[in-house]
Amino acid sequence: MSKGLVLVADDDTAIRTVLNQALSRAGYEVRVTSNIATLWRWVSSGDGDLVITDIIMPDGNAFDLLPRIKRLRPDLPIVVMSAQNTFMTAIKASEKGAYEYLPKPFDLQELIAIAGRALSEPKRVADAGDLDEDADRMPLVGRSPAMQEIYRVLARLMQTDLTLMITGESGTGKELVARALHDYGKRSNGPFVAINMAAIPKDLIETELFGHEKGAFTGAQHRSSGRFEQAEGGTLFLDEIGDMPMDAQTRLLRVLQQGEYTTVGGRTPIRTDVRIVAATNKDLRILINQGLFREDLYYRLNVVPLRLPPLRERSEDIPYLVQHFLAQAEKDGLSAKRLEQDATDILKRYRWPGNVRELENLIRRLTALYPQDTITAEIVDNELQGAEPFGDDAANTIDAAPVDISAATETWLAGYFAEYGDSMPPPGLYHRILRKLEQPLITSALAATRGNQIKAAELLGLNRNTLRKKIRELDIQIIRTMR
Repeated sequence: MSKGLVLVADDDTAIRTVLNQALSRAGYEVRVTSNIATLWRWVSSGDGDLVITDIIMPDGNAFDLLPRIKRLRPDLPIVVMSAQNTFMTAIKASEKGAYEYLPKPFDLQELIAIAGRALSEPKRVADAGDLDEDADRMPLVGRSPAMQEIYRVLARLMQTDLTLMITGESGTGKELVARALHDYGKRSNGPFVAINMAAIPKDLIETELFGHEKGAFTGAQHRSSGRFEQAEGGTLFLDEIGDMPMDAQTRLLRVLQQGEYTTVGGRTPIRTDVRIVAATNKDLRILINQGLFREDLYYRLNVVPLRLPPLRERSEDIPYLVQHFLAQAEKDGLSAKRLEQDATDILKRYRWPGNVRELENLIRRLTALYPQDTITAEIVDNELQGAEPFGDDAANTIDAAPVDISAATETWLAGYFAEYGDSMPPPGLYHRILRKLEQPLITSALAATRGNQIKAAELLGLNRNTLRKKIRELDIQIIRTMR
């Protein structure tokens, strides 16, 4: 017995074939087409229990069709597929009434699971109007699998008031995500208010959050509103929530439980209507074990957890981020620039301890300080000041010309102490050993990178100018070999 009729629209023959086979094996009846017109004819005739469609088709854009489908058959679930894997694509799919958005390439088992959910619990999503695919408005950038999952989570949360907990290292864009959730969600007409717990003295946090009455404490000359009052009807972003003192945590828990608070020095409870988005770069579970964070507050805030990956875990997004920041710099009045491929490759191998914020600052510095139109690898290398490679490439490269450092050290030390017998050798042993080992280590790195000083400097974690100086000092001969 068929589980339902699935209408598939995609202009790629291979994708139509794969989806037809997979859905048929899963027990669905399947009908496939390569154009929008046929899909609309089927839907308008009342056919189909689920639609799976690509966006860009030879005869039109599926986003133009979705509102028509939702008006005619509001309970028909629609799954949108797209190779245009941007945040705005995910948001637009949600705004246009799609049940789910899947970036290409997608996992077949995930699609089968989505089909099952869509047919068992169909969702009705109202048409929220057009949303232009404008790169200038794009708040989040990246097409890596990690970013695609973030886009999908945010798209699902836009029309809800669920509390979100964003975790991630400093510079990963936690406030940017919170702003995107607000700006494209149902509270976009309300205020977005942010407060950083780490930037406010602990004895002032309660006043900052809840406000105070006149005379509540020494120096309180008049009543002052707090961030909750300022964010009424909108979103309150609590950054670095792990730095909130325990007393303030208790008061915040009451707000989340009862939807009301009192000002400092006040007695009358005040009802509040705000969406809470919290963020932290700390592990709150460790703070809970240390007695520094309330466990009940953690579960109230962690309704929907969202982890932002560090930039080193999504290095494939760096070229897109670079182009985005270059375009932003040009809009701000700086000269148009481009990065040569070798320069971009260096950026992709850097560890980015400051994450996306560090990359943005670097691009702005490059566009402001260098007059040439093309930013070279040497310029990027000098600016990074000793960028370290990461991943398996560095380990594999150094294996190409191995140096047994421990054996070399033992051999040299044995000869060194034998030279002085029972007497104490002169001071400065550390620097003598370092100088003895530098030459074979640098020679090995140069051999492994076939004489490429930029790559050798990256491999060693040295600035290129420092490497050049040591090559001269140690009289190292560079031999370049053909690949």
